[in-house]
Amino acid sequence: MINFVFIGITFLIYIIVSLWAKSSSSKEFYVAGGGVSPLANGMATAADWMSAATFISMAGIISFRGYDGSVFLIGWTGGFVLLTTLMVPFLRKFGKFTVPDFIGDRYYSQKVRILSIICVIFVCLTYISGQMRGVGVVFSNLFNISPTMGVIIGCLIVLFYAAIGGMKGITYTQVAQYMIMILAYTIPAVFISIMVTGHFIPQLGFVSNVLENGTSTGVSVLENLDKLSVQLGFHEYTSGSMSKINLFCITAALMFGTAGLPHVIVRFFTVKDVAKTRKSAAWTLLFIAVLYTTAPAIAAFAKTNFIKSVHNQKYSEIPEWFKNWEKIGLVSWVDKNNDGIVKYASGNLFQTKGEAKRQKIISKKPVKLIQDGKVAKGKHNQILLKNEINMQNENEVYVDRDIMIMANPQIANLPKWIEALVMAGCVAAALSTAAGLLLVMASAISHDLLKRTINPNIKDKQEVFYARIAIFGAIAIATVFGINPPGFVAQVVALAFGIAASTFFPTIIMGIFSKRINKHGGFYGMLAGLVFTCSYILIFVFLFPEAKKYYLLGISPQGIGFVGMFINFAVTILVSSFTKKPPQQVMDMVEEIRIPKNVGNAISK
Repeated sequence: MINFVFIGITFLIYIIVSLWAKSSSSKEFYVAGGGVSPLANGMATAADWMSAATFISMAGIISFRGYDGSVFLIGWTGGFVLLTTLMVPFLRKFGKFTVPDFIGDRYYSQKVRILSIICVIFVCLTYISGQMRGVGVVFSNLFNISPTMGVIIGCLIVLFYAAIGGMKGITYTQVAQYMIMILAYTIPAVFISIMVTGHFIPQLGFVSNVLENGTSTGVSVLENLDKLSVQLGFHEYTSGSMSKINLFCITAALMFGTAGLPHVIVRFFTVKDVAKTRKSAAWTLLFIAVLYTTAPAIAAFAKTNFIKSVHNQKYSEIPEWFKNWEKIGLVSWVDKNNDGIVKYASGNLFQTKGEAKRQKIISKKPVKLIQDGKVAKGKHNQILLKNEINMQNENEVYVDRDIMIMANPQIANLPKWIEALVMAGCVAAALSTAAGLLLVMASAISHDLLKRTINPNIKDKQEVFYARIAIFGAIAIATVFGINPPGFVAQVVALAFGIAASTFFPTIIMGIFSKRINKHGGFYGMLAGLVFTCSYILIFVFLFPEAKKYYLLGISPQGIGFVGMFINFAVTILVSSFTKKPPQQVMDMVEEIRIPKNVGNAISK
C-alpha cells in the first residue's frame, strides 16, 4: 500500500507542475523560454541525465560484472565533463533551439540538417527504449503486472506531461524528480552501509571492513566480494574479463556519446546566457557526482547481500522478496539436482542449442519448463525455453540485473517506506529522461523539419501543435521498442551512446573548432559514421548475436561507436580538403561562436 502512496504522490506532483508550467509558445515549448535559473537547470539536467540506465541498471551491471561494469561509471561521468567544457558554452552562444538547428546553419545545407534530424531520431528512439524497459520493470513489480503493461502505463504518463508542459513543464518536473531520485538512491545506501560496515557514509563504507555480529572481520568489502566471487566460479570482482581494447572502446564510446546527446545539450539552451550556462554545468556536475560516487558502494553491498541471502539456502526458506520477483519472471530458480537447495554460481541458467538469441522473460502465457522429461518444480514458468536446459551448468538461479536497485532494500530487509521511496526514484529516473528524449524528437520533427525545412511560414501555435502530435507518434514507437528491447537497460542505452558518438560529436566539434570544414564533409562524415555504426549494431545485436568471434578487433556493438567516430572525422576532413571552403559568413559565424567579442580573432584552419 505504501508503494502506491509514494508513487501516487509523485505522479500528482508531476501533473500539477505540468499544468502550472504549460507552454504557450514555441520558445517555452522547446527551451522553457530561456529563463531557467542555473540552480534549477542544474537539477533538471542531472535528472535528465540520470536515466533508468543510471538509476536502475548501472549499479546492477557493476554488481554482476564488477570491474568490467566500471565502463559505464567512467564513460558517462567523463563524457559529461567533456560536454560541459568543449561544447555547451559554444552551442549556447549560437542561440538556437536544437542541435539540428546548429548543424543545419553551420553546414549551410538542408541536406545536412535532414541527416542530423534522422540521427536525432535514431539516437533518441534507441535511448528511450531503454527508459521504457526500466519503467516496465518497475511497474511490473509495483502493480504485479506484466512488464509489457508496465511499459504502456509509463508511456501514457510521459505523454501527458511532456505534451502539455513542453520543455518548461519538463524542466520544473525534472527538478522535483531529481530530489526524489537522489533521496531514493542515497537513503538506502546509508542504511545498508551502516548494516554492512558500520559507516553511515556509503563511499567510506565501500572501502571499509565487513562487520559480522557487530565486529569487524578485518576483511574489506571488496576483498570479501573477491573471495565470494571466486568461490562461486566467477572472476574476481575487482578484476575484469573483458579485453582491454573492448573495455577502452566501450568507455570511449560512452564518453564521446555523452558529449553528443541532443537531449542533454538542449538543456543548456534553457538558461539566459553563456555565463549562466557555465554555472548551470557546474551545478549539474555536483548533483551528478552525489549519485555516481554512491553507485559503486550500492553495487558491492547489493551483490554481497544477494549471495548471502540466496546461495545454499533451502527454497522452502528462501526470502519472500525472491519469490515475489519470481512471480513476475525477473528472478527464477530451477532445481537441477532435485535437492531443494538454491545454488547461485557462474554460468547461464538456460542454454539452448545453437546459442539462443537471448533469454526472453514473458508473463502473459506461462510456459512449462521441461527437465529430464518432467515438468520442473518451482514458480519459474515465465522463462521461455526454445530447446533444453544445459544440465552440466551448476547455476540454478536466473536474476535480471535490472532489478538489483529495486530489490536491494528488500534483500537488506529495510523498512517498507524505503522500498517505496526507491520505487518512486526508479520511476522518476525513467520518466525524466524519457520526457526529454520525446521533446527532442518532437522538436526535430516540428521545428527542424517542418519549420526550418518544409514550411518556413508555419505559425508559432501551429508549430507547437505539430510538436505535440510528434510526441504522440514518438511515444507510440517508444512503446514498441520498450516492450521488445534488444537487451537490458544499460546495454540498450549504450547503443544510443555509440550512435551519438559516431554522428553528433565529431560533427559538432569540427563545426565549432574548424572554419575549414564544409557542408560536403559534414554530410558525408556524419553519414559514414551513422551507416557504419548502425550496420555493425544491426548485424551483431539483431541479426547474428551469436557471432561474437567476428567482432572487429574484438570490439562489441556497445563500443563500436568509438570506431565510427574516427570514421566520421576521417571522412569529414578528407572530403572537406578536396572541396570548396565554406562561405565567408559561415566562417565568421564560427569565429563569433568561439571567441568573445573584442578579444581578438579565432585561429583559421
